[in-house]
Amino acid sequence: MARDTEYILELLLEYGMVTREQIDRAREEAKLSGGTLDTVECLKKDGALEERDLLTMLAQQYGMEVLDLSSYEIPQEIIESLPSDIAARYNVVPVMKHDNVLTVAMSDPTDMETLDALRYVLGTEVDAVVASRAQIDNILDRHYRVGTDSVEGYLAEISGDEDMDTEIVTSNLGEKESMDDENAPIIRLVTQLIIDAFKMKASDIHLEPMEKRYRVRYRIDGALREMEGPPKYIQANFTSRVKIMARLDITEKRIPQDGRIQVTIGEKDVDLRVSSVPTVHGESIVMRILDKASIQLDVPKLGFYADDLEIVNRIISLPDGIFLVTGPTGSGKTTSLYAFLNTINTTSRKIITVEDPVEYQLSGINQVQVDRHVDMTFSAALRSMLRQAPNIIMVGEIRDLETAEIAINAALTGHLVFSTLHTNDAPGAITRLVDMGVKPFLVATALRAVMAQRLLRRVCSNCKAPYKPTQAEIRMLGLSPEYLENHKFYKGKGCDRCGRTGYKGRIGIYEIFQITEDIGKLIFANEPTGVIREAARRNGMRSLRDDAMRKAEAGISTLEEVIFVTLMDEN
Repeated sequence: MARDTEYILELLLEYGMVTREQIDRAREEAKLSGGTLDTVECLKKDGALEERDLLTMLAQQYGMEVLDLSSYEIPQEIIESLPSDIAARYNVVPVMKHDNVLTVAMSDPTDMETLDALRYVLGTEVDAVVASRAQIDNILDRHYRVGTDSVEGYLAEISGDEDMDTEIVTSNLGEKESMDDENAPIIRLVTQLIIDAFKMKASDIHLEPMEKRYRVRYRIDGALREMEGPPKYIQANFTSRVKIMARLDITEKRIPQDGRIQVTIGEKDVDLRVSSVPTVHGESIVMRILDKASIQLDVPKLGFYADDLEIVNRIISLPDGIFLVTGPTGSGKTTSLYAFLNTINTTSRKIITVEDPVEYQLSGINQVQVDRHVDMTFSAALRSMLRQAPNIIMVGEIRDLETAEIAINAALTGHLVFSTLHTNDAPGAITRLVDMGVKPFLVATALRAVMAQRLLRRVCSNCKAPYKPTQAEIRMLGLSPEYLENHKFYKGKGCDRCGRTGYKGRIGIYEIFQITEDIGKLIFANEPTGVIREAARRNGMRSLRDDAMRKAEAGISTLEEVIFVTLMDEN
């Protein structure tokens, strides 16, 4: 409800309808509800405030009438004047129409935004009267068939085509569920959204409760794309269904929860990592889709040019030292590490990884899952791994000094160590390690290379066409007239295959920073990152933007995407 709660509370005090002590108790109860109830709702729940008295006071304050809908007959033509999806979304019902002015009943007269939205959506003048929430819900149920049938109708809308017989089996629940019970429409709805996301190659699903709607977004090729969301009134059922699938506590709505859903879509095994966080309007859920069959384990297919590929192959063939991959969340670091391990995974080498979580299971590699509940941290697992006499170690992420020191000691005692760090560029990893407390001489001795990476969206091959760069792109990239004459650039026009975005798929861009003897001296001397970066550039290191520009010049991506992905790195 979009009510101005504090303003209403002041009015209640002014009218002598509640006491300050009652409000304080209601505030505490509202906090304990985790945002599912506000203070006014808690006052009504505790019996300190009657709904009828509240509506009368608010109607008087806003110059509206209170209408008792329990005995009010609404003509069918008036019901038909407001589409069911709009009535359900804004929780209003039409009660009369006169001289092109539609009067609706609403339970919150302070919510002027709803009236403005209705005027915009309907293209007509809208007036309001006040009625209880229960009476409005009753009319919605009776006249707009808000319930199972409308969910079925929504399912029919999103299914659209006939190719929706793809089977999904939820491994967590032990067996295929029956679709015959009263929750079958909700089960099918959640299932359908997961299947649609999988078919569209989305990396994650975002279920976000808004004030008046339930928003569904898929992240496709790194960009969020809003989809048609289910009706707001089934939000609670929808959330409960996802939490049941992920084995989360459906009674707990006040704290964040994490879970996992294992499903089979067709013949493919898919993992979904589920995160639930309480928000003002309900629980926000994100499901990250991990398709085991889609992970790219072939290094040449990651997007390296021949010169960079030669450097990478040389680094991963070293007998010892540390190779770090840096970048923000979602930049493909784990995929790169898995591809490196898969390339050097032979029967003559013992490889052990410690990850949080183990995202994909690799054949022939010993993978350890971090579990803080039993003190199985990165550092604890890493210490134990060294007693297993491995040749190669992968640490999911170096997060603290203890893990960094163990990794460095492992590298100095004949192990090849792979890991990740969160830094903007490759040379920045040096500063990050030193800031953690690692001695500069240990960094210089143990570190072999750092690779920063990002993911660049590919131009859709189906609607790809030449285009002239805009003046803004020319200015931001510093392109000379001579350069523009000698290079042709491409952009997607937008088609059904790419969802009208002009992009389809992604490719990596890379900045490979090798620790040479000269660089090692600078690290040992604790020189600033800028000095180390300039020395690396003189030694031939390409920046992320350099590599991105090579891919734009080849028609793989666009200048717009180059600017968007590498803007922070160049600044």
